[in-house]
Amino acid sequence: MSIDPLDRALRIGLVSISDRASAGIYQDQGLPALQEWFGLALSSAWQMETRLIPDERSAIEQALIELVDVAKCDLVITTGGTGPSRRDVTPEATLAVASKEMPGFGEQMRQISLQFVPTAILSRQVAVIRETADHAGLILNLPGQPKSIKETLEGLKDAQGKQIVNGIFAAVPYCIDLIGGPYIETNDAVCKAFRPKSAIRTKA
Repeated sequence: MSIDPLDRALRIGLVSISDRASAGIYQDQGLPALQEWFGLALSSAWQMETRLIPDERSAIEQALIELVDVAKCDLVITTGGTGPSRRDVTPEATLAVASKEMPGFGEQMRQISLQFVPTAILSRQVAVIRETADHAGLILNLPGQPKSIKETLEGLKDAQGKQIVNGIFAAVPYCIDLIGGPYIETNDAVCKAFRPKSAIRTKA
């Protein structure tokens, strides 16, 4: 008997893209930061697969295709490789495997980062959906630094905890709903998911 997609665990793929970290020159920070954040942010079940690869477009494309098509990840997040340098090719690789682009995510990521640094306009992060005959996955490019990862996902809050700027993850659960993935529930203290009232699933 097949499992209702609403009841299965969210499958997350994490891809850290760094020449030096993948070569063992220094320790990767992106994957541990993301694992810690999801551990705090998600209150529904989830599973995770990770990849640490160099800034090579073919390697990035292969990892993204494998995570969506084979591992059946509902959400794939990359860190690193989104700047203007010659080795930064994550957005190109992401767009190459896309079925459709989701430009609002990239726009909001830059708006969040611009609250901190004017060089946020140099960021080229994109978001896409990759579709196969029986599955779809949302792919998001995030920054590489742990502090920036947290800010991008959560957004900005004032000293009283009131949301000033929305993080991108607030829209992710509903997006996953719309592409046929499982129902994601979050820890509101970390990141409150937004859904239209008609899409909110009442607890039994």
